[in-house]
Amino acid sequence: MKRLSSWYASLGAVRGPLIGLVALCLALSLSTDTFFTTRNVLNVMDQITVLGVMAIGMTLVILIGGIDLSVGSVLALSMMVMGYLANEMGLPFGLAIVVAILVSALCGLVSGLMITEAGLPPFIATLAMMSVARGIASIITDGQQIVGFPDWFTDLAITRHFSVLSVTVAVMVVLFAIAWIVLRYRAAGRNLYAVGGSVEVARLAGIKVQRTTNWVYTLCGALAGLAGVILAARLDSAQPSSGLGYELDTIAAVVIGGTSLSGGVGGIGGTIVGVLIIGFLRNGLNLLRVSPFVQQIVIGVVIALAVAGDTWRRRMR
Repeated sequence: MKRLSSWYASLGAVRGPLIGLVALCLALSLSTDTFFTTRNVLNVMDQITVLGVMAIGMTLVILIGGIDLSVGSVLALSMMVMGYLANEMGLPFGLAIVVAILVSALCGLVSGLMITEAGLPPFIATLAMMSVARGIASIITDGQQIVGFPDWFTDLAITRHFSVLSVTVAVMVVLFAIAWIVLRYRAAGRNLYAVGGSVEVARLAGIKVQRTTNWVYTLCGALAGLAGVILAARLDSAQPSSGLGYELDTIAAVVIGGTSLSGGVGGIGGTIVGVLIIGFLRNGLNLLRVSPFVQQIVIGVVIALAVAGDTWRRRMR
């Protein structure tokens, strides 16, 4: 019993979201016979891959007290750059993927520089980048979609190896593991908590706050670009309208997972739980044949409750 209570105490801020996830799964399993099947769980894993990869970068940004509203647009830009370079310009597909992710990372770096050098609030800087990236994504093909990617590329998101995981899901799992290790055991990860806790204290402690901010936004942009590549593999197409509203789901997953919008509190473990909550909630509502419009209301209420919970926790502390 002591071991169980000790393990429960070690969960820290993840306890609340984890209890919510368990309660959600129990409720949905009682509401529909198909929810708790192996096939459905694997489908959910495939569906949350894009959100999960984006949520890693958003976790880092929110930990330093920032926000990134551009991730959905950067995702679309990455898809269009990759598709245009490969299908229209004849560039080798692997190289087109690399260039697309680099372009996305550049978008993140520009957002970071607008914050650190121009002094813009993160909300305004990333809002501007959201508009710019979406506009460029539409200009590339004059708003037209790009279809017809190599079979090996789409197989990355479709084929389940050992009847369990696709390559894209495996990539998400590996990225979650790397991010968790960095935040928990590396100085670079601890620096993010210091910056989010107090910029001035972090600066006095010798942390290069501006450099840290720049690389965090750059990494967030790169991960959004990688998520765009994954989404293109799932859809076998690239569309400039892709990713609309994704920034809200991404922020919601991170906040639901216990990462504070004020910075300095949270982690990847909570984000994993938050991503699963969003994924299982959407999947369960679909199985229950709930209208997509009603689903938007439900997700909005969940976001509001998560932010209210975050505010309550900060007041209690």
